[in-house]
Amino acid sequence: MQTTVNSGFFVASFVLKRHPKRLKCSNRPDASYRRTVLLMDIKQLWLNVQDLWGALDQHPLLHSSLALILLLVIALVLGRVARYLILHATKMLGRQPALHWVNDFRHNKVFHRLAQMTPSLVIQFGLHLVPELSKTSLNFLGNVALAFTILFLLLAVSALLSALLDIYARTEHARTRSIKGYVQLTKMVLYVFGAIIIVATLIDRSPLLLLSGLGAMSAVILLVYKDTLLSFVASVQLTSNDMLRVGDWIEMPQVGADGDVVDITLHTVKVQNYA
Repeated sequence: MQTTVNSGFFVASFVLKRHPKRLKCSNRPDASYRRTVLLMDIKQLWLNVQDLWGALDQHPLLHSSLALILLLVIALVLGRVARYLILHATKMLGRQPALHWVNDFRHNKVFHRLAQMTPSLVIQFGLHLVPELSKTSLNFLGNVALAFTILFLLLAVSALLSALLDIYARTEHARTRSIKGYVQLTKMVLYVFGAIIIVATLIDRSPLLLLSGLGAMSAVILLVYKDTLLSFVASVQLTSNDMLRVGDWIEMPQVGADGDVVDITLHTVKVQNYA
């Protein structure tokens, strides 16, 4: 008995058994289609943000407030990024034997203070981009940002002096010539003039006006800083005449001092007793 087999059915069944994966249909979109959809969504989101930002033109106060908040957030973020980059770069440089002094700058936070100037600098230059900001507000906020910049600059210079003092302390001259008193006096003068400049910046006046006003208060200033001036004169005499060095043994029964000199500063001489 002969059986007739449909050739089309035989070929189809053979293909299904031999190559089953070729006939499967996938419902997942390809990569190019997904990228196109993602770009369209981002473009639509950007257009919505622009429409929302343009609608704020009807509310100038809200518009400028949101712009200031956005500028502040950007300034803080850039400050974080700048601090990370600067500290990371100086940490890598400090590993070099020839640049060991960089570690002294890092430990005294010189680079940290410089990085803290970034937010105020960003705000200073970004205030002109804030819409609907009055001239008075622009001037006031600019002066505040400039005052913060000057403050962190003063702190950076003070930290630099401390770092230089640490570097000098490791030299042979530090045992015979102590400069700690001079550094402290320099810092004091720096803070006084820095405070005058910051106050003059905040009130939008020339620092010379405040300095001229200090001339009338010279008697009060001399009275307040009398001990500091006397200590500075005594420190200069001790250093110039080489009367006292770190490591010398001194005895002062009236103050209970009997031991080695470990430090000489502007106001005090530290003695380690062995009683």
